[in-house]
Amino acid sequence: MSLREATVTRRPNTALAMRSHLPERYFGPAGLARLGEIARAAPGPALTEFSSPAARTALACAEVLVTGWGCPPIDQDVLDAAPGLRAIVHAAGSVKHWVSPACWERGIQVSTAAAANAEPVAEFTLAMLLLAGKGVLPLAREYRRRRSFVDLEREYLTIGNYQRRIGLVGASRIGRRVIELLRPFDLEVWVSDPFLEPDDARRLGVHLAELDLLLAGCDIVSLHAPSLPSTRHLIDRHRLSLLPDGAVLINTARGALVDQQALLDELVSGRIDAILDTTEPEVTDPDSPLYTLPNVLLTPHLAGAAGVELRRLGSSALDELARFAADQPFRHGVTLQELEHSA
Repeated sequence: MSLREATVTRRPNTALAMRSHLPERYFGPAGLARLGEIARAAPGPALTEFSSPAARTALACAEVLVTGWGCPPIDQDVLDAAPGLRAIVHAAGSVKHWVSPACWERGIQVSTAAAANAEPVAEFTLAMLLLAGKGVLPLAREYRRRRSFVDLEREYLTIGNYQRRIGLVGASRIGRRVIELLRPFDLEVWVSDPFLEPDDARRLGVHLAELDLLLAGCDIVSLHAPSLPSTRHLIDRHRLSLLPDGAVLINTARGALVDQQALLDELVSGRIDAILDTTEPEVTDPDSPLYTLPNVLLTPHLAGAAGVELRRLGSSALDELARFAADQPFRHGVTLQELEHSA
């Protein structure tokens, strides 16, 4: 039975909790109309805090919270004010910093649009991998410098994506989607992930490799591991030194995965290139050489859902809300145990 055919047994009382401008960005007119068909939405703007009388009134009636960026943490105090709350549908990625363990302890169902947010990250990564394999960064800067003929046949004999070895660090949701998107291309994909079993790697069609071997053996390495205490500076000075000369490091995950000073030292030396969508801190210092180094492509954390892509997050959230209203299980439910090794 499709979602459109599912019988909505009731319209649960639902409150939105996110930055005030996001409902229109997430859902648009059609999505907001669909929200009204699925649920009884609390009147007024989306909640941006949970302490005012208006917010407490909305919480007291809510069976479902549809949350998004800017939602305050849902802790025990919020739960005490929402005795009828049965589900949280997050119209964004990770719920780790919004949903407290108390929610699962009370039996509240939690869903996320992380799969929808993974799509643009994987698309961005695919584009960067192919551009890196084609040598776009060094060739573009060399062409700009010369402003004359570049003899590709004699000077750039190793560019191209035919049978190139790509290394992915992390078989996360995004990592696995990148693997899927890479299948049509003649590439050899290596993956390092302590939780990926050999049988699963075979099913994915990738070569499972220990991290140091992957770093030393791949020309292009893309990071897709979660940011956890155990993964902080996973790519440290020693591991950066394992990358072959001329390698490209792509980071669309989190800046904390990489020792930033060690990375900067490598980049200043010119030994490797980097495509960085995330840094630590999130917005790097205005005086950082990352803005001006010729071997760095620095982007402002744009790989995730942005612009029109927010509608995909809203559509995913509405699909999950429809499942709840039809007494169907969430497709993208999140358990407390999953948060221990996910972003």
